[in-house]
Amino acid sequence: MDLLDKIWTVFASTMTDVLPIAGIIFGFQWLVIRRPISNLRRVLLGFVYVVVGLALFLIGLEEALFPLGKLMAQQLTDPAFIHSHLDGAITALRWYDYKWVYIFAFAIGFATTLAEPSLIAVALKAHAVSGGAISVWGLRIAVGLGVAVGIALGTFRIVTGTPLHFYIMAGYVVVMIQTMLAPKLIIALAYDSGGVTTSTVTVPLVTALGLGLASTVEGRSPLLDGFGLIAFASLFPMISVMAYAQFVAWYERRVNKRSLKGD
Repeated sequence: MDLLDKIWTVFASTMTDVLPIAGIIFGFQWLVIRRPISNLRRVLLGFVYVVVGLALFLIGLEEALFPLGKLMAQQLTDPAFIHSHLDGAITALRWYDYKWVYIFAFAIGFATTLAEPSLIAVALKAHAVSGGAISVWGLRIAVGLGVAVGIALGTFRIVTGTPLHFYIMAGYVVVMIQTMLAPKLIIALAYDSGGVTTSTVTVPLVTALGLGLASTVEGRSPLLDGFGLIAFASLFPMISVMAYAQFVAWYERRVNKRSLKGD
């Protein structure tokens, strides 16, 4: 019965969240544009699919993925686990002793980003609008690598206790330089890629990792040091997507030069 109650609660909450969206769309269509909605039955059925799908998705995350991610974060950041992988008796942990935390942060950042529904939707739209010039999997992997590197670097920041703003300022300097050098086709998409990563799947797991790490590392405050990983997850995809476009452009120029020399 508890599961049925939870399903009903999540379903009702999802319905409450979706209804304002439907109200705005239908309201503008009928009151502002003053035209009937074509295929109204199909549109309404689509809204039902959205509500049911979101509800089941949220229940799955809450019942399985979130607890598992929180447990992994607590176990990997437990000093007892870290000491068990060290040679000799070491009383004070150093930043490189948390290597499994960095590896887990990289892996979970990459995996959760690939599973983000918002990123999949943006990648499909970008592929369609660009006429196939932007690869769906190329964009998803580029964004995933950016998030993975960002979260791994963010966990390093928590372990070392270095100020957050140094990383963010340096990252945005790189973004500004890339913006001047990257192909214009990809710049706006790269900026949007930083936002779509911080969604349903990534945020809870990354937040749990940051809070777990800050709670177990001596001298760190969960409130002051535990948050901030989401900023890394938003910043580094912009860098990785523009870097991906720059690499593709450079590779195409190289291929064209070789073909011209061959002729």
